[in-house]
Amino acid sequence: MDISTDNLRLMLELSRTGRLSDAASRLQVDETTLSRRIGRLEIAVGHRLFDRGRGGWQLTEVGRRLLPFAETIDTTLAAAAETLSSTSGSLSGTIRMLAPDGFGAYVLVPGLASFHESNPEVYLEVLTATSHDFLVARDFDLAVTLGRPARQSTRTERLAEYELGLYASVDYVARHGVPSDLNAVRSEHTIIWYVDSVLDVQPLRILDQVFPGARAKVQTNNIFGHLTAALCGVGIAPLPTYIGEDNPSLLRLLPSEFSVERTYSLVIPKQITQLGRIQAMVEALRGLVSAQPGLRAVRPKPGSGYQSP
Repeated sequence: MDISTDNLRLMLELSRTGRLSDAASRLQVDETTLSRRIGRLEIAVGHRLFDRGRGGWQLTEVGRRLLPFAETIDTTLAAAAETLSSTSGSLSGTIRMLAPDGFGAYVLVPGLASFHESNPEVYLEVLTATSHDFLVARDFDLAVTLGRPARQSTRTERLAEYELGLYASVDYVARHGVPSDLNAVRSEHTIIWYVDSVLDVQPLRILDQVFPGARAKVQTNNIFGHLTAALCGVGIAPLPTYIGEDNPSLLRLLPSEFSVERTYSLVIPKQITQLGRIQAMVEALRGLVSAQPGLRAVRPKPGSGYQSP
């Protein structure tokens, strides 16, 4: 069986993107070449590796069994490149990071300046979404997530704890008054929250717990929609306190009755935990959390966490 390691890397990229055009763009090859080489790999293996459908290219069972070997090759080459670049005393390569939209926009992206200045040869890619879809395939180097992914090939540690509070604009409160209790919020006010039918993150499915029988009258699929709607006086939105308290136009309502604690976890594929750039970013990320009002950093126990190089 003649399996090309180059073709395995192509398979890996296609499995991460799920789309031939996206994988070809990232690999800097044309789609015809990529499709032909995947075909050659399938011939060499003797099995179909992808199911082609409207939803994209999805790995078959044989493809999923082959995937860890492709990941090992990719990680080994990344480690070799890092070893060669480290002789100059600097880190290099790419770090693709996933994060919930609130954390990504209000903590991660604003805090990248210092890391980037110290490591100018490291390319940073940040994808933000409140969804677990991106965690299905190993299309990330580091992820901040709510809840633990099911994959056993990742290393997960608690990163930070935060609190959700109820917020409304000064204008909204002036027009509608301060609700007397949570039952009044449910029955007399407009609740702003995620689109229920597409919310796949269990720790954020809180409406049934806090407001039994209630349905958010205004629903958007990201926290920017919640914040904007609240600031514009549309209604009352549960927001992380590290976002809500940073906006003087918002008032926190019923803090003694509504306080929901949640935890951000740090997720890294096991195969790349020892890469210098990953370790450096983990330490930088923990520093950002420690410096952010409204986030309570959770440090790993001695000997169990990621160690800086």
